[in-house]
Amino acid sequence: MKRSEAREVCMTCLYQKDILKQNCLSYDLEEICKENMEIENTFVKEIVYGVDSHEEEIDALANKYLKNWDIKRLDKTGASILRMAFYELKYMDTPEIVVINEAVELAKKYTDQELAHMINAALDKYIKE
Repeated sequence: MKRSEAREVCMTCLYQKDILKQNCLSYDLEEICKENMEIENTFVKEIVYGVDSHEEEIDALANKYLKNWDIKRLDKTGASILRMAFYELKYMDTPEIVVINEAVELAKKYTDQELAHMINAALDKYIKE
């Protein structure tokens, strides 16, 4: 699985987790990952589990860089993309430009141009500080 495909799986897993959590339904991250991956992928698991365990910190970081906005106001897909990008920038050694480009491409594919622009701007501000 290519990294771009893996990021799409991460987004899907995080989106599903958020929907279940919002509806006060129990969930098992392991099961969510298994349902969305044909084969085991450590990159996917690292991001999904990493975002889950650092979600409050990542949300605070995102809110700092979203201009006059809050991550909780974003749609679940956009929030998932932004969370995984911030996680990857902060905790992994992926080149910054790759993380930002991949996040923006996912946002263009699954959200709208305005949200893709917001995600790009927030991540860009973060790496420049």
